[in-house]
This record gives sequence, C-alpha cells and structure tokens, in this order.
Amino acid sequence: MSELLKFFVKYSSWFLFVLYLVAGLALLFSRNPYQHHVYLSSANVVASGVYRATNNITSYFSLRDINEDLQRRNSDLELEIYKLQDVIRKYQEKVHADTMTTDPALSRYQFLIAHVINNSINHSHNYITIEKGRLDGIEPEMGVIDQNGIVGIVNIVGDHTARLISVLNPYLRLSCKVKGEAQVGSLVWDGRDPGEAILEELPKHAKFAKGDTVVTSGYSSVFPEGVPVGTIVSGSRDREDNFYTLRIKLFTDFSTLSTVRVIRDSMKDELKEVEKEPEIKNVN
Repeated sequence: MSELLKFFVKYSSWFLFVLYLVAGLALLFSRNPYQHHVYLSSANVVASGVYRATNNITSYFSLRDINEDLQRRNSDLELEIYKLQDVIRKYQEKVHADTMTTDPALSRYQFLIAHVINNSINHSHNYITIEKGRLDGIEPEMGVIDQNGIVGIVNIVGDHTARLISVLNPYLRLSCKVKGEAQVGSLVWDGRDPGEAILEELPKHAKFAKGDTVVTSGYSSVFPEGVPVGTIVSGSRDREDNFYTLRIKLFTDFSTLSTVRVIRDSMKDELKEVEKEPEIKNVN
C-alpha cells in the first residue's frame, strides 16, 4: 500500500494535469457550439472507420459459408437444367417421330430415335455413341441414318448406350448404287475427307453422271433400298479390272450430327434363317 501511495505522490502532478485537461475539454466542447460540432464529426469519422474495419473482418470470415451456399445453389440449378434438357429431348423425339413420313414400301421397318452423345470425324477409324441401348430395343447390325442420309451400323450394345461404326471408318463397307440403275458397288471411306467417300467396284457398263444421287442397294437387312447416300463428284475407271471408282459427296454432315434414326427390320431374323448356309451331310 505504501508503494502505491508513493506512486501517486510521485506522479500527482501528471494526474492533476490529465484531470484539468479532461475537465477543460469537457467545458470547451459542451459550452461552445462550433467545437461541439467538430467533436461530433470527428467521433463519427472514427466510429465509421471502426465499424468498417469490423464489417470487413466479419465479411472475410463469412466468405467460406457464402461460397459453400453458392456451390449448393449452382448444383441445384445444374440439376434443374439437366431435367429440363431431358424433357425437351423427349418432346423433340416425339415431334421427330410424328413428323417422319413413312414410305409404304418400308412398312417392314421401324425407326428408333436416338441422340448422339459422342462422335469422332478426325480419326483414321471413327465411331459414334448414342444414348439408346439394349433396353430401348437396339441390337447389333442395325443400320443408322439421320434426316439427310446414312450414318453407320450398330456395333456394340450396352443397356443404355450403343456404339456405331461410322461411315467414316474403313472397316465399314455398304452396298450402294446410282439411283435409277441396277449396278451395285461398294461404298467405303478412304480416310481423306469426312465429307466424302468412294464407291468402288462399280461394273464397267454402269451409267452415271456427275451430280447423280447414290443410294443404298437394299441387298441386306441393315438398310432399306433407296436410302440417300450422296452425289457423284467425279469418277475414274480402273484399267486392269474395268471397274469404276466414284467419289461421292456425302449428304450427312458428320460434324453436326445430333439426332439419328436406328432402323429395325422385322424380317431380319427370317432373312438370316433362309440365307443361312445349309449343312452338308455325308451320304453313305
């Protein structure tokens, strides 16, 4: 206690100075309007600065919660977009099927609408993936077309998706002919231009002209006869085999491929059965 008294006695002049200073300032700002106004303005500035700093700090620590909330909202919106896209796709399929004209000669065929979900055109061997599979009635060796012409043939089938061998694949060969003519050749992609293919082995007595339309021959259960393929750009004759090779401008634009039709032939199984090679039995 004696030490505390000594401290106050030692610095009593300073304590007295501070007391007089506070009393003087109180009298100055309370009795004089101008000084009172300056005091309030300065106090507001200081308080505003303190509040602003406090708010910035609080906002900084709240950013994590805000970001998480935004992520949740974005996820919900993306799910809504996917649902709406699915609804739109189903309506597009219905409109596409309702407006599709059917030739009476094609009554044995059914068309399943599917959407392309993957497609390549720049590889040496190109494939296409559609979002319809075994559970939707898709089977291997089904032909696929779009509104313009041929697209490919179903190769591998899953429950909900299927892979097609694209026309832009040298593995695929299709029996085709010049529209209005009987001679048949083999359509194949030579790997040069995704907009063109070649029609090989067309007999030497075949008739054609630049701009003529090439169609499927119908010599299989994959494609009906007369499906558009493209137009003749040029032709050359093989001197050794006396066959024509025609360069064809394809009707299908594979770079914008979106909606396709998978062809189901109701006579496919019957045709396979009657065309099956008979077993040769030895007769003793």
